[in-house]
Amino acid sequence: MVLRGYVPTSEETLQTLAALRLQSLNSDFSTHAPFPCLEELFPPHVLHARLPPLPHRPPAKCRGARLRAGLLAGGLWGQALAKQRAERDQRLRGRLREEGASTMAAIVEKWKLLQGMGRPEAMAAYVALVREWPGFGSTLFDVDLHASPVGPGPQRLWLGIGAKAVSLYKPGEPEPLDSFCYGRISSFGASDSSTFRLSVEDRDLLFETSQVDEIAQLLNTYLASAGAQRLPQPQEPPTSPPTLEPTVLPQGLCPAPGPWQHQPPVGSSHS
Repeated sequence: MVLRGYVPTSEETLQTLAALRLQSLNSDFSTHAPFPCLEELFPPHVLHARLPPLPHRPPAKCRGARLRAGLLAGGLWGQALAKQRAERDQRLRGRLREEGASTMAAIVEKWKLLQGMGRPEAMAAYVALVREWPGFGSTLFDVDLHASPVGPGPQRLWLGIGAKAVSLYKPGEPEPLDSFCYGRISSFGASDSSTFRLSVEDRDLLFETSQVDEIAQLLNTYLASAGAQRLPQPQEPPTSPPTLEPTVLPQGLCPAPGPWQHQPPVGSSHS
């Protein structure tokens, strides 16, 4: 989850997490220790976000403009454009290498400070840092939220399903936009193979996602767990030796949408 960008935190913390991972894998710093590539320690998207955005190329507005653009692309002008793109790509790759080297150097300096820390301590420190995010323990799904059939276009969000609530996050933001405890969820299910519906009190939320079944399975599991309870105990002490009452597990608050094969998209581990 950390490497794929599903734990929103600062770059400083991400570097510390990478150093703790190195300490766990290789123990104390050594120039002879096996060294994983940066992509196995640090989220690549953070480095790419530092690069300048690609220049916007406005679309041709009319057929004549498209025709002229096509003719030019086949001649000297097209060759010049291709050369410019190649030069730009080369500069971006060079800039990415520089950013990667700078980040790796910062990680190594933090790794050196961990000398003497054992693997269990490094793993515990790693998890303690990740647990600082309030969404720790949730399974995150990439979804597109459709506000209403006539409303604005879909909004890309994280749908976080945890043991106590369902939360909606703007990608990369640590605090949820909204959160619903399971007592507020009245129903859920698949509208079709790529649309998931979640009814929260008087609201119907529609999510476009390729993981409808996985979301339904996880929700049903947590809802069933939230609805499980023991039979009430008698108020007065019994006159005879008590007998053990079986635990009653009522059905989930929502019907099972169907057979599932659950495989969380980003994993339930946080390393």
